[in-house]
Amino acid sequence: MYAKCWQIIRDDSKRTFEICGQESNTNLFTNATHGMQRVGMNVSYMTPPVTNKNSTKESIKIIGYTKEPGLHDRLMKEYREKVTGSIDQYE
Repeated sequence: MYAKCWQIIRDDSKRTFEICGQESNTNLFTNATHGMQRVGMNVSYMTPPVTNKNSTKESIKIIGYTKEPGLHDRLMKEYREKVTGSIDQYE
């Protein structure tokens, strides 16, 4: 049996979250989020297990947070800009 997890990213500054999907391997997702945290972004992630075959994105709620479609893309764009800016300052 393959354990699958939901990939949930949260913007703790704006109190929003997005469910990015289900994966059995969350390494890329967690490493990207750790990278965001290292450059000073106020983000966090959750990888709760999918409890049954009927779990849906719509059933996931996080108290105190609202859903923001496109949050992961926005955060990744901001992260790329911060990383690229830090590289450019050394040239």
